[in-house]
Order: sequence, then C-alpha cells, then structure tokens
Amino acid sequence: MSSHPIRIGVQLQPQHADYSQIRDAVLRAEDKGVDVVFNWDHFYPLSGEPEGKHFECWTMLAAWAEQTERVEIGALVTCGGYRNPDLLADMSRTVDHISGGRLILGIGSGWFEKDYDNYGYDFTTPGKRLDLLGEYLPRIKSRFGELNPAPTRDIPVLIGGGGEKKTLRYVAEYANIWHVFGDMESLTRKVGILGEHCATVGRDVAEIEKSTALSGGPADGSDADALAELGFTLFTVGLSGPDYDLSQLDAWLAWRDRRNS
Repeated sequence: MSSHPIRIGVQLQPQHADYSQIRDAVLRAEDKGVDVVFNWDHFYPLSGEPEGKHFECWTMLAAWAEQTERVEIGALVTCGGYRNPDLLADMSRTVDHISGGRLILGIGSGWFEKDYDNYGYDFTTPGKRLDLLGEYLPRIKSRFGELNPAPTRDIPVLIGGGGEKKTLRYVAEYANIWHVFGDMESLTRKVGILGEHCATVGRDVAEIEKSTALSGGPADGSDADALAELGFTLFTVGLSGPDYDLSQLDAWLAWRDRRNS
C-alpha cells in the first residue's frame, strides 16, 4: 500500500486533431474531475496516419496552464535530448508560474527515431540516450535553484522508464514520480529493484509516487487493484484525437473515489 492517494490522469495525445479539439478535451477532462492532464513530447503521430496532424508539447503546456484551474499538467514524457536541460528547467519554471504551481516535469531518455532523424537530433544508442538523461537531471535540478523568480514549489519530476540499472537509479536519485509499463510480474520485480536503488542513495522508496497506464475499465479484469496494493497510485488513460472520447474515465474516477474513501 502507499501513503499517496489514488489519482487518475488522462494523456491527450496531440495527434490527428485540430487544436480546438485538444483545447476542448482539456476543458472536458478538468470538468470531469481527472487529477492530471498529460500530453506527450513527439513531433509526429505514434499511431494512425504517420504524417497526420500533430502539435508540439511545451507550447501546448503553456496554453493549458492558462486554460485550466485545478488539474496538474505535464508531458508523459518530455524527451531529455530535445532541449538543452537548463532551457528545459527554465521552460518548466515558466509553465509552473503560469499554472500557479501545477506543472509536473515528466522526462525520459527518448526512443522515437523518426523524431530524431527529421528534426536533426543524434539518435545514438539507448545507452547513450540514458547517459545523456543522467547528465541532464542534475543540471535541471541545479538550474531550478538559480532561477529568478524561483519555481512556485519543488516542481515534481516524473521519470518514465523501467531500465533496472540506469533508469531506476535516476528515479531513486531525482524523481518524485516514476512512470512505468509492464505486467504484474515485471512491475513487482522493478518495484523491488527501485527499493534497492533507494536504499543505496539513502531514500525512502515510499516517497516516490508510482505511475502506470490504464486501458479498458475496472470491471474488465484490470490489474488496477493489485497494482494499487503494490503501491501504484497514479493511473493514466491514453486517448488519441480527433474525438478524445472521455467516457471510459467515468468508471476509473468512481474507482478512484472508492479507493480513496
């Protein structure tokens, strides 16, 4: 079990939609009662028509910061290699202020080769991309401490990934939230390995909010209850444009409220 309350997020994937449809979906999601609204940090669609409509992540987050009042917002996740880390920290601090302290800085090492190739980034190897993330995380933390004005709060850092040697060590050192995919067996193992990394760096693993993706609904044989028992508390449903059908969120929000009561 976890000391963190159950939270439900929605990832509004910024693909195959006009911006007016994305704006509308954000409004509907906040009105419905979700806790976090995420987008993602890519330059092309990840599903459907590969050259379909698509919008950039961080300019969108700034707009969401003005549009919304209650939900936390963030990228699930930012690609660490697409922006200088000091700039990314400054962007995060700026969106943090625009939103009144509701930004989550989600970050990972990146993986979508088309983004890299077409926008002129060096794709390198998975290991080198992870090493770059390891170099960037302390620079982001340092820059947060130098900005004037300072962030409105300690901006929560969400690290996405399940790599057991590097990524989970970064989570232990730098993350407030850890987002990971996998079945119960692999997630159980990774939670244990994260605990070992936390012990090494002298941190209580319970401090780190554990996050994963949802599909279907609670009545569809979901592992959500078992994952909650394992300590996962942030559950996110991914939705693509153009329709952004939020109806499946109703059952999850009711499940959240039952678990938290």
